Amino acid sequence: MAHDAASRGWKAGARFAGQLARGMRMALAGLGLLVLAGCADTQYYWQSVGGHLRLMHASRPVTQWLADAQTPPSLKERLQLTQRMRAFAVTELALPDNPSYRSYADLGRPSVVWNVVAAPELSLTLHTWCFPVLGCVSYRGYFDEAAAQREAERLRARGLEVSVYGVPAYSTLGWMNWAGGDPLLNTFIHYPEGELARLLFHELSHQVVYARDDTMFNESFATTVERIGGARWLQEQASQEARAQYTAFDARRREFRALVLATRTELAQVYRDADTGERDALLRRKQQVMQAFRERYAALKTQWGGYAGYDRWVAQANNASLGAQAAYDGLVPQFEALFARQGGNWPAFYHAVGQIAELPPAERRDALERAGRTP
Repeated sequence: MAHDAASRGWKAGARFAGQLARGMRMALAGLGLLVLAGCADTQYYWQSVGGHLRLMHASRPVTQWLADAQTPPSLKERLQLTQRMRAFAVTELALPDNPSYRSYADLGRPSVVWNVVAAPELSLTLHTWCFPVLGCVSYRGYFDEAAAQREAERLRARGLEVSVYGVPAYSTLGWMNWAGGDPLLNTFIHYPEGELARLLFHELSHQVVYARDDTMFNESFATTVERIGGARWLQEQASQEARAQYTAFDARRREFRALVLATRTELAQVYRDADTGERDALLRRKQQVMQAFRERYAALKTQWGGYAGYDRWVAQANNASLGAQAAYDGLVPQFEALFARQGGNWPAFYHAVGQIAELPPAERRDALERAGRTP
């Protein structure tokens, strides 16, 4: 599942344990179903399968990395930290106890995949792609950045606004645990402690609940788990220095998210008239909203003492990137309310979310709202 480019910029990974032949047979069987969909789709699946298998082949168990004299001490320290987080996820957050994140791979690049998201010129509704088994999602991931950029150009030629961003992790939803599970990666292993914990908890939560054809439901659920679980890790396990570092980072992130949310709300009001309003006038209103967004961001930067971590995202912000971030936090308040309704009991929370996930998409939002209300 892919992730919050504006404030985190991460999403999903996997590992290979020695059953390559079986994995290839499964992949080829799936690809055989796609031939009728056309050459372009078949090529996309080939790159997905090939990229994933290369990632799996590059990974080794954490125990081997720790026993290897060539492994840098700083990497050993981080790997040991992740294994403590992994144990915490199982014992304190009731997340799956399986092979995922017990191996590590250095891919030699800063991102594991590059995601492409797109939206119309006068809408925040993301373009979707549909796949066998997984259903429909609002992003398309590539293991090769050049291929992602080619897809972006194709979408721009259709008049869509497009965003391409690198992500450090993705989840295989537990389907690859038979082969060793999702691995730790160089793309995120050196994240600050609070962020590293949140990423692991987020990705593991995708193995607990997955609602077909509903990116916002899935990502908002995982974001809720990462926020609550990450806060508990910092409070109970992290050093005072790590907590202070995270507090400063998260304060900026919350302020930035509030700004982005306000901008999305303003744009949504503009786009309500997209079917009946005069196009040039709507585009002028849109430009005014985006200009105000960048001016407010500049003021935030001044308050932050010049922190420039969001500069690139703001410079390239458009309907696609704004819509993509909404998928990660759009339903978080409802999930947090449901967690509180379950008395902070993780298994009960997961069970309740799983029941809602089984409902038809049109009923999920209302069911989530109702389930989280105080009696």
